[in-house]
This record gives sequence, C-alpha cells and structure tokens, in this order.
Amino acid sequence: MKKILVLHYSQSGQLRQVLDHIIAPLEFDADVQCDYLKITPVPEYPFPWKFYDFFSIFPESVFLEDQKVEHLPTSEEYDLIILGYTVWFLSPSLPVSGFMQSSQAKELFAGKPVITVIACRDMWLTAQEKMKTLITDLGARLIDNVVFTDQGKSLYSFVTTPRWMLTGKKDPFWFFPPAGVADEEIEKASRFGIAISSALAEDREKGNEALLKDLGAASVNGKLIATEHIAHRSFRIWGRLIQKAGPQYSRGRKVVITIYICFLLTLVITVVPLNILLQKIVRPFRKKATARAVHYYEQPSGH
Repeated sequence: MKKILVLHYSQSGQLRQVLDHIIAPLEFDADVQCDYLKITPVPEYPFPWKFYDFFSIFPESVFLEDQKVEHLPTSEEYDLIILGYTVWFLSPSLPVSGFMQSSQAKELFAGKPVITVIACRDMWLTAQEKMKTLITDLGARLIDNVVFTDQGKSLYSFVTTPRWMLTGKKDPFWFFPPAGVADEEIEKASRFGIAISSALAEDREKGNEALLKDLGAASVNGKLIATEHIAHRSFRIWGRLIQKAGPQYSRGRKVVITIYICFLLTLVITVVPLNILLQKIVRPFRKKATARAVHYYEQPSGH
C-alpha cells in the first residue's frame, strides 16, 4: 500500500477544498492511504485579518523568519508528500515556511518525492522559488507543482483579495467578480488525483519525472514576471525598514506600515500604469526571453 501525506495550512478553507478535490479519486483507491495533517502556527493567526496585524508579519513572511509551529502527530514513512500552501507577500505562508525549517520536516521529507499545490491571487513565482530551496534543503525532491489562481483579472483581484482577507467577504460586488479560485476550477482538480493514482500504481513517484504533465498544472502569465520581480525587490527593502522599526505589532511598525501603504497606493496610481505601458513597448523585443522564463517557471509539471 502506498502512503500519501497531505500537508497543508489553509486559513479560509479554500486550499483545503482544492486538496480535497485532488485527493478524492485516491480515496477510492484501495492501494492508497491518504493522511491529512494541518500545520498549526504558534500562536494561531486570525481570519479575517485586522489590517495592521496582517502587515505586521510582512518582514517575517518575506525573509521566512521566526515562525513556531506545533509538532505534527505522525512518525510514519510516506511514499509521497503533497504540500499545499498559500502565498503571503510573494512567499510561502509563514506557518508553512516555519514548518519547512523545523527538525520534524527534515525527518518527514528526507528522500521523499513532493508535489506542491498553490492557491493564491496571481503571483506565485517567487514563493515557489523559495519553496524549491526549502524542499532541496530537506533532502527531498520536487516532482510536480499545481497552481490555482484567483478568478477575474489581476486588477480586480487587487481589490477583491484584500477585501476577503480583511472582512471575510468573497462574494461579488459592484462590477467585481467573487474573490478566490473559481468553483469550476476547484471541481476540475480531481484530474490530478486520477493521474497520481495511476502513477503510484506504476511506482513512477520513485523516479524524477513529473506525474502531472499535460494536465494544465501550472500556467505562467508572462506579463506578470517582470512585475513580480520588481515587487519582490521592493518587499525586501520595505521589509527591512519595517523590521527595524520594532517587533511585530509594535507602534513603531504601525508607523512605518502606514508610510508604506501610502507609498504603495501612490505607486499603484502613478508608477504601475507607466510600467504597464513600458512593458507593452518592450514586450515585442523580449518574446524569446519571456518564453524561456515562462517555460522555466512552469516546470516540473508544465502548462
């Protein structure tokens, strides 16, 4: 019998829904055992968030620092690990990155094949690069990556996602679509479980080839690559400034966070439109470079 560990941290429950649909076909496989384990941060984070509480963990999220988690109640050996995570500030969420740097993760992941499953707004490239490093440092190997992004255009999710995080409301309003991944996309996630079940029956998880090729596992929007790189560099600069202002939830951090939010809003109104225009001008001259980048980020599973 093959044993699968489904490891995750989901505040809103959306990521757990995605994982449930992926795992559903495996639940009917008599030769497969699936164990769900939830990563629990210490202390727990609220959902929905309070505004300053969310931004107060900005630096630690960006630099993958200072997150304690509860010990998981397992000591079993698994044939495959499916790791579900969301993206905070272009990084794996703090509870997940905290666990991945724990001694228990070293024991669980060493030598194991790993499939990552991401549910996020629309930018996940930097987070997955960080996750690749964390997985490699544990002596594990990434064999697949599956990504689910929010419905609607990026501009819409720039409004709908913060509204969901800060109020808990994800319903459509005005001309904005619902927040989060579309229900129909979540329902179609079972195709990955079917492919995993077939691969396990043939012991293909023991090799280095992706199990989920040609299933639309990870689709990269080439137009967002440069924007994400710029945003991450900015996050690192502001992360250090906020960190130096004082510990989490301190008055000093709130002051610098307020300045940062004003800076960010100004950036969105002024620099972002200019950047979009500039990218449209240079895009025809960077087709090959963009295509190479898209191919790289869509690995190992591909689009």
